[in-house]
Amino acid sequence: MAAYDFAYIFEDEDYNSSGSEIDRGPDNDNEKDNGSDDKSQIRVRHTEVRSGSVMTIILMSAIAAIILGLVIYSLDKRNTMYNKVADKNHELSLVEADNVRLQSELESKVSAKAVEDYAKNVLNMQKIDSSQITYIKTQESDVVKIPKKEKGVKAKIKSFFEDLVEYFRG
Repeated sequence: MAAYDFAYIFEDEDYNSSGSEIDRGPDNDNEKDNGSDDKSQIRVRHTEVRSGSVMTIILMSAIAAIILGLVIYSLDKRNTMYNKVADKNHELSLVEADNVRLQSELESKVSAKAVEDYAKNVLNMQKIDSSQITYIKTQESDVVKIPKKEKGVKAKIKSFFEDLVEYFRG
């Protein structure tokens, strides 16, 4: 037995004068009842439910559920990535702050005053006195003088032109 779907139809004879969609029911065979007046009527029309419409609804519902699931999954992935980026940015700010601290500590340890304090206190060093300075004198006889090598004709001509060019340049 086929399932029936009931639909209510409003019929107004003045509105639907073409007569193209007139129900054929057990009471109505395209003929007007003799006792009917010109008033509008509401009639019940019986239509069979198509067997494919239930499957179509189920299929469309499944497709909608899959699309909704994919949207939720993509939003979850996006939020996960945003959280990872926020964590890495926080970690970066901590490392940058630590870098600034270490740079200032390095600058304070490398300064001349810090080196002098370290030499005095840790290494027990002292500044030299004028009595500790020893001057060494050298004699000129210890100095070796190398005479200039005499130039050839080509080298003399070349140096003459170089001097001439230098003179004109200023």
